[in-house]
Amino acid sequence: MTDRTHVEWREWGPEAFAEADDRDRPMLLSLSATWCEGCHEMDATTYAEPRIAANVNEGFVPVRVDVDRNPRVRERYNMGGFPTTAFLTPDGELLTGAGYLGVDGMRQVLESVRTMWAEKGRDAGRIPRALDAALPPSGELTDAVESHLAGQLEAKYDTEHAGWGTEAKFPLPRTVEFALKRDRERALRTLDAVRDHLADDVAGGFFRFAGSNDWGNVAYEKPIDTNAAVTRAFANAYLYTGEAAYLDPAVDAVGFLTDDLWTGYGVGGSLGPGLGRAYYAAPADDRAELDSPRRDLTVYAGGNALAADALLAVAAYTDDDRAREYARRILDGLERDLIDVETGAVTRYRAGDAVGERDLLEDAARTVAAYTRAAGVLGEGTEVARAVADRAIDELHVDGSFVDGPRSGAGLLDRPFRPLDGNVEMATALLDLAAVTGTDRYREVARETASSFAGATERLGVQVAGYGSLVGRLLRGSTVVAVGEAPGSDLHRAAWRVADHEKVVVPNAHRADAPSPVDVDEGSAVVLAGGTVSDPATTPDELMSRVAETVR
Repeated sequence: MTDRTHVEWREWGPEAFAEADDRDRPMLLSLSATWCEGCHEMDATTYAEPRIAANVNEGFVPVRVDVDRNPRVRERYNMGGFPTTAFLTPDGELLTGAGYLGVDGMRQVLESVRTMWAEKGRDAGRIPRALDAALPPSGELTDAVESHLAGQLEAKYDTEHAGWGTEAKFPLPRTVEFALKRDRERALRTLDAVRDHLADDVAGGFFRFAGSNDWGNVAYEKPIDTNAAVTRAFANAYLYTGEAAYLDPAVDAVGFLTDDLWTGYGVGGSLGPGLGRAYYAAPADDRAELDSPRRDLTVYAGGNALAADALLAVAAYTDDDRAREYARRILDGLERDLIDVETGAVTRYRAGDAVGERDLLEDAARTVAAYTRAAGVLGEGTEVARAVADRAIDELHVDGSFVDGPRSGAGLLDRPFRPLDGNVEMATALLDLAAVTGTDRYREVARETASSFAGATERLGVQVAGYGSLVGRLLRGSTVVAVGEAPGSDLHRAAWRVADHEKVVVPNAHRADAPSPVDVDEGSAVVLAGGTVSDPATTPDELMSRVAETVR
């Protein structure tokens, strides 16, 4: 297809690879996103330059991929950020690549790739290390895993500006959540920096990252995944502190997700930078006079499941009716359009005639987590969580860990990729589901999955700190509060306010037709922790006493 850049972009798929094979030409793969400011700048400058476009069209087969719609392509060819400009052989192997390229930089790279192709041809291609078919290094689960990652919180922390890293600063919400139980001061200081620098104090929500270590040079991009995950982290900080400084940004973000990105039945994929600094630096009244930022109103399964999870956390900790109601709407929309409840298959998106892939690990993991949370907050969702979990285990759990999706497709999509973060998300969701249902299979798969990466512990950094939470729970057991009352009762509300965001709450535990890991009398609650079951509690105060007695 031809667009305003004058580059004749092809769709990702076997036809483009066949064309490259027939023409004996390398492929130029452009990874882009609606929210990506640099991507739009590169289109407006580099690809719009007529000689660059002519060079690309003549000597390459150019392919444009939306990274939100095609996460498997994104993970195999991402060169460290977006835009990514990757060069491939007709078999999909990687020749070389870069990020943003200006006109001069692109001219040099195109010439370099032409020379490489003339001298070596397809032999110049390589398969990225993550796809070399070797299994991750397995090992024994010990306290050393959690201890190592807790140590990384201190070793990699920026004592001057807060956050982790020495250059660009990302909010790292899952790292913050790991730190809330193990290094709370650093976690809260980091959230303070996120609130002060990455929160949109006019419309709510959070920007994707800051380009400098002092949280400056903000990238004014607001994708659903970032906003949902950071909202949940702020809600969890409020659970521990009770401070409005952490609740208010979460509530504002709920407003952003359910207003600016609301499609009528779900949350859209992103709000792009628009006019960038000019728009977001403008006061609220002036913004209305400026061109609105770009919106991607595609409803993605994984992003919406993560948003529902975050909204349910806010509702559970605060009785926020808006958060609860919109979480219900999101879950209803997922079941109507993107989840086959009978088979457990999850479709990434539907947009007009376009239909995304099914059975992607990211989507399945977040769906299981959201419906398990719904079971604890709303008293419903367990059957959907079970269906999706069972299918994911059957389809994606291969040789001890989860692959990111079907092992088929163009390029390198037929090679298995086992992302640690995706495995941690799924294993954690399975652990929660095991706690809710008492089903050993889910816990066993979670343990096997975690063990599959334990041999790489010393190489892990703060970005995957959630792995430490998972291993800690597998070793010590999950804290579960089983409540013999319906959702919304004082006892149920008190269970959710126990200051541990990794706990699992099971309402209706007195009912014979409801899943529960333990029998509970109607009107009471018990705490399970470390193999110990507490005496029953019948009031919120008694429940807090039982938690103090049982959880060590």
